[in-house]
Amino acid sequence: MKIKDGFILRSICGEYVVVGEGLSQINFNKMLSMNDSAAYLWKEVEGKEFSAEDLIRLLLDKYEVSREVAAADVEKLLEIWIKEGVVAA
Repeated sequence: MKIKDGFILRSICGEYVVVGEGLSQINFNKMLSMNDSAAYLWKEVEGKEFSAEDLIRLLLDKYEVSREVAAADVEKLLEIWIKEGVVAA
């Protein structure tokens, strides 16, 4: 997987959001809100190829959570990212 070109993570009034910039994202007319851990993952994989396992490993390295919790969170996050069209699977 990889984050598609043209999507930028911004901090707006203390909240993290992903916005589409440029003509290739002209149909993305919304902002995708992210919590701190989702924004952390976005920053870590931006511009790189990554897998669900990579995201799980990043969560385990940064937070004190079980592998099961990290895997469930990554699964939900990737469902959103794919549904919203910000990553290429």
